[in-house]
Order: sequence, then structure tokens, then C-alpha cells
Amino acid sequence: MIRYFLHIAYKGTNYRGWQRQKKVVTIQEIFEAKLEQIFKYKIPCLGCGRTDAGVHAAQYFLHIDVKKEIDFDLKFRLNKALPHDISVYDVVKMEQDYHAQFHAAERTYDYFIHTYKEPFLADQSSFYLVDNLDLNTMNQAAALLLKYNDFRAFCKTPDRHNNTICNIQEVKLFKNNKGDRIRFQITADKFLKSMIRIIVFRLLEIGTNKLSVDEFEYFLRTREASKFTNLAYPQGLYLSGIKYKFLDISPKMNFCNQLSDTIWELVK
Repeated sequence: MIRYFLHIAYKGTNYRGWQRQKKVVTIQEIFEAKLEQIFKYKIPCLGCGRTDAGVHAAQYFLHIDVKKEIDFDLKFRLNKALPHDISVYDVVKMEQDYHAQFHAAERTYDYFIHTYKEPFLADQSSFYLVDNLDLNTMNQAAALLLKYNDFRAFCKTPDRHNNTICNIQEVKLFKNNKGDRIRFQITADKFLKSMIRIIVFRLLEIGTNKLSVDEFEYFLRTREASKFTNLAYPQGLYLSGIKYKFLDISPKMNFCNQLSDTIWELVK
């Protein structure tokens, strides 16, 4: 068998995430169906991780094993067959033991928020009708994430994980010049189930004075989750970067124009 990595992107609005599930449409299911049409045999797709329903991926990698070396333009064939909201950027032949999920050294997510009603951002950024978010205090709380590595309190299903240790390398909070568009960016070696959406929800609670920084750190320090775990909306979340030690492919960063054309200022 010969292994290939596929560098892809997708808009998650119409899908129930990456992972194949019963009775719902997922990205993995669509890829496996299109690959079977092309190769005339079943080809499992193993992705670099899971994304929730409605979550997007501006950079995503999966790997496949095929019976012989590909001698045609698979990128062209897939892009012709796939829906308009899924793209293939690169098809790269790899060593057989390289794994899209287990060998991903670093993952970056971006979460976008707008605080005014905007129909053209509705499925690409999360709308929260709030005034005067306390961005400095939110940034102060976000910086605490770098001090800890056990995020049990920020996991939707902690008992389903072998451990809840994540090594966060970088956390940034951005705003536009009006302060009504927010971008939260986080990079780590791995993330837990719904971890980022839980963190963002907590940061929004801090920004609206419903939660203090000390209370936020209490969850980090004690690893105790609150009784009711709420998630930020899925449509604002993007898997935006994956790094491998053996593969140097930069993200296309082709967020929708309303996101990519925004001038983002770092909150300090």
C-alpha cells in the first residue's frame, strides 16, 4: 500500500463534523464515497482530528492508503467531484508510517465573534449581541491558559480521554478597530472535546462580568468543571493550522473575505 496526505479545507455549516456518524452527513463520509467512485474500491480516510458539527477547517490533513502509486491528477478529480464547500489543495506522497492524526505536532484554532447583527457573517462568525466587552480582562484570563496543562474542567467528556493534558504554546486575542469584531487564537499539541468552545464561552462570561478571572483560574487550578457546561456557538470556530515535522505546507488562510480582510489588532 502507498500512503498519501491530502491537504484540504471545508466550510462546516452543512455537515455534522469530520467523523463519520450514522444518519448524518459528515466530511469523512463524503471523502470516502468520492474516493471509492474514483478508485473503485473502499479507501478509509484518517483525519488529523475531529471537528464538531458546524465547525470549519481552513487547513486540514487526512491520509489514505492506495494499492499502487497514483498516476493521474487526484486533486483535480476530487475537486470536480466534491461539493462546493470542500476543497483539496495538495496531494502528497508520504512514508507509510506517517500518520495524519498521531504525528500532528501542533494545531491552531481561530474563533471569530461579531457583536452586531450581520447576515453575511451569520454562518462564518458567531453573533453575540453584547456591548462593551471587557477585552482587557478577557485577555488577562486567556493568558492564564499558558500556566496550566490539565484542562479537565474545559472538556465536555473528560472521562472518555486517556488524559486531559494539553500543552498550549500560544494564546492571542485580537479586535478590529471598532472593537465589535473579536478573534481568539490558540495553538497547542492537541485539544479535548469541545475544549475551545468551552474556553470561549467562559471568556465571554468574563467579558460581560458574569465570571471573574479568579473564578476562571479556579477551574484551571482545581480541574473542576461547573455543573452546567455551555459551549460557544460552532460557526465561529476554524481549525486554521496543522504542523508536522516532516511536512512543510502553510495554511491557505482563505477565510471568507469578511474575516480575512479585517485589520486585526492584538489586545494587550
